[in-house]
Amino acid sequence: MSKKVTIEQIEHLAVQLAPQEQLALVARICEKLSAIALSERSRQERIKVVGELLAEVEDLEDDSQGETDAAEIIRRMRDARITHLCQKNA
Repeated sequence: MSKKVTIEQIEHLAVQLAPQEQLALVARICEKLSAIALSERSRQERIKVVGELLAEVEDLEDDSQGETDAAEIIRRMRDARITHLCQKNA
């Protein structure tokens, strides 16, 4: 099991570095935190898109019974998507 390190211990070690090395350390930390933030933001965006797609699927009529007009289904899906995009951009 690894030993936990405190912020104070890290600060004590960091001040022993040359100013340029301290800046490099800060830059590395910032890069890693930015990557984590971007990853989380990307995850949230994917969740939002999945929610929107699920909402669209739920709005579709169940045409599994009887005859199926695939062209009409595609037209309705396209029209619904265009309407959704127009409302989103308004």
